[in-house]
Amino acid sequence: MHISVLLEEAIRYLNLKKNSIIVDATLGYGGHSAYILKNIPQGYLYAFDQDIEAIKYAEEKLKMIGQNYEIINTNFENIKKELNKREIKADGILFDLGVSSPQLDNAERGFSFHHDAKLDMRMDRNKKLTAYEVVNTYSYDDLKNILYKYGEEKYASSIAKAIIQYRSTKKIDSTLELSEIIKNSVPEKYRKKGHPARKSFQAIRIEVNNELAVFETALKDALELLKPGGRICVITFHSLEDRLCKQIFNEVSNIPKELRKLPVVPIEYMPKFQVIANIKPSEAEIKNNPRSRSARMRVIERIDDYGKKENEKIKNN
Repeated sequence: MHISVLLEEAIRYLNLKKNSIIVDATLGYGGHSAYILKNIPQGYLYAFDQDIEAIKYAEEKLKMIGQNYEIINTNFENIKKELNKREIKADGILFDLGVSSPQLDNAERGFSFHHDAKLDMRMDRNKKLTAYEVVNTYSYDDLKNILYKYGEEKYASSIAKAIIQYRSTKKIDSTLELSEIIKNSVPEKYRKKGHPARKSFQAIRIEVNNELAVFETALKDALELLKPGGRICVITFHSLEDRLCKQIFNEVSNIPKELRKLPVVPIEYMPKFQVIANIKPSEAEIKNNPRSRSARMRVIERIDDYGKKENEKIKNN
């Protein structure tokens, strides 16, 4: 069963009103979208997802609540193109970057190191690149770099060597096969700290779906799609995503360093956004849903008149 992470917090910080126009960039199995739809009876929800199985499940849930929504079957990297096509500016946009529990638990999707399945890990099953190709065709250097960069795996080198050595005699076909290779290539003490394949599977999934580059593009586009007073909530599950989100939010919510000492900052350089919150799950939520442990939500708001107000303050002092 899929349990939406930071659900109450996301609904609260999106600052929903009855007529809000909201975008759920990551529909998944509809947990957040269902609650959003209940709170915007005169508004409209646009929900994105590339996973047709998730869409079918979510649609059943949403149509029981209302008809004021549209599901857009594409990756959220196309958020700008799709919303511009509809001439939409949003009051709120939500990104939940976690892999849905049903995706992890569905063995045939190949995301999990707990279940045996073909190496796949594609969010969009129409895409060509799979985990099988990554594991069986990438060079040692590429594998090591992916594991280190996307998984922050300190044993990236030894894991990559083990993969190369194993596949020299036999292709690596399944998730449990890969999981066992990883387990046997790290020290015994490392295995006791948690499943030794977790970071490597995360890294390969990010590579297969080009997740970080897609997220960076989509988040920057989303900022442009907000109305004044509109908010973006981003829920991340590992430090790379969170670091990228924090960096982008800081860039748009701060005056450029070289201009901060000016008595009056030119209006075009004043920030159009302010950071609202940085939240982690409560102990109660973590106990109820252990997968929420690594989650963090950052919230930003568009404030186009901020620069005018700040300069007025300076002039009046």
